[in-house]
Amino acid sequence: MTDSAVRCDNLVHVYGTPGQEVTALRGVDLTVDGGETVALLGPSGAGKSTLLWLLAGLLRPTAGTVEVYGRKPGALSAQAAAGLRRSEVGVVLQTPGRNLLPYETALGNIMFAQRPTRRRWAARHRRAAQLLDMVGLGPVAHRPAGKLAGGEQQRLAVAVAVANKPRLLLADEPTSQLDPGSAADVIGLIQTANRESGITALVVTHDPAVGAAFGRTVTIRDGRVGAEGRAGEEFVVVGRDGTVQLPPDTLDLLPPGSLARAVRTANGVELRPVSPEAE
Repeated sequence: MTDSAVRCDNLVHVYGTPGQEVTALRGVDLTVDGGETVALLGPSGAGKSTLLWLLAGLLRPTAGTVEVYGRKPGALSAQAAAGLRRSEVGVVLQTPGRNLLPYETALGNIMFAQRPTRRRWAARHRRAAQLLDMVGLGPVAHRPAGKLAGGEQQRLAVAVAVANKPRLLLADEPTSQLDPGSAADVIGLIQTANRESGITALVVTHDPAVGAAFGRTVTIRDGRVGAEGRAGEEFVVVGRDGTVQLPPDTLDLLPPGSLARAVRTANGVELRPVSPEAE
């Protein structure tokens, strides 16, 4: 699959009221091809979760464009956006319980999630049992979701999100409450869904293991895409206005507020620190 699953063009989102605005995203440009697995990295408050909510159609952008397989979630009615999430976009919110029916069993939650697929009951039951086993929840299949521990709810939420084989999975910190073994189960489930169904995955995480397991990392700092990682190597991203966010481990050489010359060379561009006294 090579068509774009996600496209953000100069995406801006502002919370609050006039005079009390908080800008979460400041012109994000991002393209994710169908079938990619991408980990969204960055410090807390950088705008990662806001980006996922915009892609899921749970927020409307303040400015710019956000598209999911050519559709604009923010332009859809609430009913149409909900339909998109049921059929094409699996969503895992950061608080596990918000993704589940608390009175329904773990097995029942996955069965319910598959209703839009119109599969036969036996096929839905078989897939639900398989997914529960993949995230280590087979022994609690008949326990109400509301009575599961937080980490168990988190694993169940991921299984529910991929149950009907959506084209896109959006997951906000799906391994944050998990021990290493359970986190590996969740990562393995996402990788299997990608390999077998071609699902595109965009996952917010602070877990280095998640970033290492996915094909690409995108780092968001201060509401902008600052870096991308591929094959274990990280690259800075040049913004549409020419801005570059330097990696944090280089700021001892060029602290914020430093003067530097951008010098064209045979191999590209170099930043050369300048002493103010020398000017």
